[in-house]
Parts: sequence; structure tokens; C-alpha cells
Amino acid sequence: MEEYDFDHKIVEVNGINMHVVEKGQGPFVLFIHGFPELWYSWRHQIIFMAKHGYRAVAPDLCGYGDSTDDLSKFSSLRVVGDLVELLNTIVPEEDKVFVVGHDWGALIAWNLCLLR
Repeated sequence: MEEYDFDHKIVEVNGINMHVVEKGQGPFVLFIHGFPELWYSWRHQIIFMAKHGYRAVAPDLCGYGDSTDDLSKFSSLRVVGDLVELLNTIVPEEDKVFVVGHDWGALIAWNLCLLR
């Protein structure tokens, strides 16, 4: 099915390889998964947002899925830093990002918005 065709890529951020899934074009929406989930938890929302004119982005956070699992680099602040670096890499400077978090990902989303 075409709607389930996601763009998968590995992006190097803060010394880890982060698996990122994207779909669509337009304003950015960053989906942050909870524990113990993956980008896949957001698959239906990614499709919905892409169909409605957004570029949906959902990474596997450090230690999850296909992202590097160097747990010595695993803290809330470090994960926020990883996401900041991811956004600096894939989002043009003038663009804004909508941030959506679920479960433990909500804590990361709040800190991301608070600190950046």
C-alpha cells in the first residue's frame, strides 16, 4: 500500500546513528515516542498528517529500534540534545516545528520546547 511507504533514513546526531521515518511535505511535525515504543507507534498519525499537508518525522530515540543503543549517552537532556541536532540537520532555519509526544516522549517534548 502506497500510504504505508515511509522514507527511512539514518541521521548521525550527537555521536549516535538515529533512525528516522518521514512522510509528506510542508510544515514539520516531530513525533516523539514513549517507553518502550518506536516510531511505528505513530504510523497512523504520520499518514494522516502527510495527507493533510505536513511533513511528519518520527525518530527512534537513542536505545530504541534501529537507533544506536549506547546507553551511556541515555538521559533526558541527552535525548533532547539529540532531537535538537536532528532538527538542525533536517529542518531549514526559518521553519517552525510542531512537537508531539506520548508517554515518556511527552516529557522529552516538554523539555525540548522549554529548553529550545
